[in-house]
Amino acid sequence: MAKPEFKIIKEAPLTNNCPECFNQDLTIRFFQKHLHGPFYHRVTSELKQELKCNTCGSLLYPVTWTEDIERSVEYYGKAVTPQKASMRFRPLFFILVLLGVVLVGGLVYLYLQGAIEF
Repeated sequence: MAKPEFKIIKEAPLTNNCPECFNQDLTIRFFQKHLHGPFYHRVTSELKQELKCNTCGSLLYPVTWTEDIERSVEYYGKAVTPQKASMRFRPLFFILVLLGVVLVGGLVYLYLQGAIEF
């Protein structure tokens, strides 16, 4: 099974007030989901954002955001350029495909030579 991992694609400081401690030390992070499996590495188009106060250490959820914070998050959200969704195969995949082709080729050769019958 593929393991999901969220990689940071953009991080920016915000000068808005924290709704909990009222300090101006917020950080917004945007993440993109990557799936790592034994046969492939897949970059998905799924994005996630996290707003954190660096002073009190709390995560700020959209319910507690003020209008100023929403505008700032929207602005930085437009500036995010995620990686294109793609899939890359790993060497184990190619080894298994090559072994399958060799096995089928060997069986066809033996069948044509009359060594085996189906």
